[in-house]
Amino acid sequence: MIIDSSVAAVVTGGASGLGLASVKALRAAGAKVAIFDLNPEAGELAAQETGSLYCEANVLSDESLDAAFAKARAAHGQERILISCAGGGNAKSTIRKDRETGAISVFPTAEFAHFVTLNAVGTFATITRFAAGAATLDPVDGERGAIVCTGSVAAQDGQMGQAAYAAGKAAIVGMTLPIARDLGRFGIRVNTILPGIFSTPMMNRAPQEMKDRLSAMTAFPNRFGNPEEYAAMALELCRNTYVNAQAIRVDAGIRFSAK
Repeated sequence: MIIDSSVAAVVTGGASGLGLASVKALRAAGAKVAIFDLNPEAGELAAQETGSLYCEANVLSDESLDAAFAKARAAHGQERILISCAGGGNAKSTIRKDRETGAISVFPTAEFAHFVTLNAVGTFATITRFAAGAATLDPVDGERGAIVCTGSVAAQDGQMGQAAYAAGKAAIVGMTLPIARDLGRFGIRVNTILPGIFSTPMMNRAPQEMKDRLSAMTAFPNRFGNPEEYAAMALELCRNTYVNAQAIRVDAGIRFSAK
């Protein structure tokens, strides 16, 4: 797919981190971009900074997503690109033993379900709405749309305390191939990036000791990834028509230890 001013795109989680870097890369290529994000203040600021359109969107609400897509399409027309970066996680062990009392507590089921839903169901709900619109377009060079999802290397080698996050991201990896098969007849491709450690707002708040320990786990270079490096891969997956149904690690060769 050629990315230029004739192409409209949606980026979920586009107000910060990997999403914002993707918005900037798309805008630099000339695309019209709608930023979907739950944070109005950050979303409006990102839209002003990049010359994009902000659409308040909660990926866990069908009504919110429908309204956001309607607003984006009214302004830019039907989008051909979706980069899905909305998601999140926590760090909590499956069970815990209180050091003082010896009491055992469990990971709350509702909290586990929330993070799996946020990552997997939120991504899927966004894909379905994008695909329903993109399927109505006339093909350009044989395709109608391209989707890039965001997993995590934790989907394959999650650390202690990452059960919910890893499960949600692994679900995204697991559904990439069947969705690509579902959408192939409509000329829509789907790929997933599995980022390693990146300089996002959440990771930047981590203690320096933790950052150093994580950086040492990479093969090379021994540093956090720049969001622009994620965005470069995301745009390449949109441009390269022969890449489909793939889960691609962008991680400097990192393999997480248990903790």
